[in-house]
Amino acid sequence: MNAPIAAVHLAPEIAQREVPEAFLAALKARFQGNCSTALVVREQHGRDESAFTHVPPPAAVVFAESTQDVADAVALCAQYKVPVIPFGVGSSLEGHLLAVQGGISIDLMRMNKVLTINAEDLTVTVQPGVTRKQLNEEIKSTGLFFPIDPGADATIGGMSATRASGTNAVRYGTMRENVLAMEVVTSSGEIIRTGTRAKKSSAGYDLTRLMVGSEGTLGVITEVTVRLYPLPEAISAAICSFPSIEAAVRTVIQTIQLGVPIARVELIDHNTVRMVNAYAKLGLREEALLLMEFHGSPAGVKEQAETVQEIATEFGGNAFEWATTPEERTPQRLLCSNPEQARLPCHQHRHLRAHQQIG
Repeated sequence: MNAPIAAVHLAPEIAQREVPEAFLAALKARFQGNCSTALVVREQHGRDESAFTHVPPPAAVVFAESTQDVADAVALCAQYKVPVIPFGVGSSLEGHLLAVQGGISIDLMRMNKVLTINAEDLTVTVQPGVTRKQLNEEIKSTGLFFPIDPGADATIGGMSATRASGTNAVRYGTMRENVLAMEVVTSSGEIIRTGTRAKKSSAGYDLTRLMVGSEGTLGVITEVTVRLYPLPEAISAAICSFPSIEAAVRTVIQTIQLGVPIARVELIDHNTVRMVNAYAKLGLREEALLLMEFHGSPAGVKEQAETVQEIATEFGGNAFEWATTPEERTPQRLLCSNPEQARLPCHQHRHLRAHQQIG
């Protein structure tokens, strides 16, 4: 969790609504032991990794185990005009799940099944509580992987709701490009389906894109179909220092313009490099630093790394190092291990992972 925020003007406005006792009674009657009003449970679901620590918890927590559970909970909330907050693993940095207007939290972690793996058309359908690491573990025998990596082991439902991305968005895109279809419970408790597994479709509104990034304001996601990608035959990781941030940025721009299919790229400023050196006992040059990764065939990743090295040299890049085997990449991976223990700003924790081996 980040340190509590001191700037009052940046804190969320809290205006919690009163939750009727009749509503809580109806909720408990429907969900029995899967509904909790215990303070410790409510507090657990009333905070995330953001700096906002003073927001009161929700009035109750419902542990949903099916789409119908979610629909019934949302329908009751609609009837009594009570706010609804979907909850995954609580890894948000922006305060998405805080009960600023009160209401209840719907915990979706028990809906954690991989429903259908369609290796032949590179898609998989999951429940919202499946985490990205769990998903990649389930599909690794197919030779495929799900590339979106926001840093935390977030749920697919939460990643869809917040349109998550990560260090490899430069090649694989964000959740917006990788979510094909959804099952969603709307604010009235109605269950709808958006999109299909088909690549081409011009039928009706593109509700899937509307739901991706809606942050729980338009509905509760209960099922997601996402794209998968073949595991790369080879991975090459590289780091390069630059005399200025502008030089590093221009290197990335030219790399993309030349069509080099770089898989990951992340920029770290000199202050962060200094903190990484102090924590991990590394000797990186304390300048702007690019972390890069290339995916493809052994020959392909070698060619990509050499091309980027030439571009970096044009813009004053130095200390360019690249490696292709896990053993050789160990120093770079050391840069990204346990960033949360390095006492770095939390937004930097999530992006110091550019050299982790896929799988």
